[in-house]
Amino acid sequence: METRPLGPFAVSVIGLGCNNFGRRLDRAQTAAVVGAALEAGITFFDTADVYGDGASEEYLGAALGARRDTVVVATKFGMDMPTGSGASASWIERAAEDSLRRLGTDHIDLYQMHRPDPATPIEETLDALGRLVAAGKVRVVGCSNVTAEGIEASLAASGTGARPAWVSVQNQYSVLHRQPEDDGVLRACTERGLRLLPFFPLASGVLTGKYHPGEPAPQGSRLAGLPLERSSRFLNDASLGAVSRLTAFAEERGHTLLELAFGYLLSSPAVPSVIAGATGPAQIAANVAAPGWRLSDDDIVQVRALA
Repeated sequence: METRPLGPFAVSVIGLGCNNFGRRLDRAQTAAVVGAALEAGITFFDTADVYGDGASEEYLGAALGARRDTVVVATKFGMDMPTGSGASASWIERAAEDSLRRLGTDHIDLYQMHRPDPATPIEETLDALGRLVAAGKVRVVGCSNVTAEGIEASLAASGTGARPAWVSVQNQYSVLHRQPEDDGVLRACTERGLRLLPFFPLASGVLTGKYHPGEPAPQGSRLAGLPLERSSRFLNDASLGAVSRLTAFAEERGHTLLELAFGYLLSSPAVPSVIAGATGPAQIAANVAAPGWRLSDDDIVQVRALA
């Protein structure tokens, strides 16, 4: 599989989002998905302490086992856990140790602040992360759910002492949710040499083509299990209308909607890997087979108009 740079690492252009582990998938199912991902050439695994209240990290670490050092493992801190939250120095130290223990590893490749913490100065957060880097417990650091202004402020703060600088930003980004293109985040990443990691790249499955206007969400699908107020963020007349138009556009060119969804994101040099979740080996196979379409500039203009 093609790889792209992410900090000091080369990662597969399709990564595996691990938010299903410990939630929709048990330990054995997680092992099957991770095994399929490794066999398919996926080398980037993205999890968080909050996924399954730690179960995702635990299941991922167990599934990787002796293969841990053949891949890049990213996790996150900052969301609400039973024992704490935020980006204070005291919490980061505890959160990192807990993640290392659950993952069964002595280092985290990419440690990400899951969301900004308005109660903690960014300097304190970066100082704490710098100590983890110096101790060899973290290789590089990133952030998530941030604004362009937040990126600039944190990069300014990282320029002194031993404070590390972000190498990546993980924000919601898909062909149906193009906010990073409009709010300056994509431009800031491009200009500052950061990498943009899209989450919800398939709009919670809407861009797989399995949802259709006037039909209920398929039983067992991610959106079928969500309350209406949450699923309607993705499953609504506007998004389904866009999906119909995009599907026709892709099929006229001999491609699938899934290929369009991945190809659109990977058309940006700032995007090193598209982190897609999976609940079984079949989804892994479909995801890995999809990123072959390199959209032209004209394709991208047309896709934006249709979406």
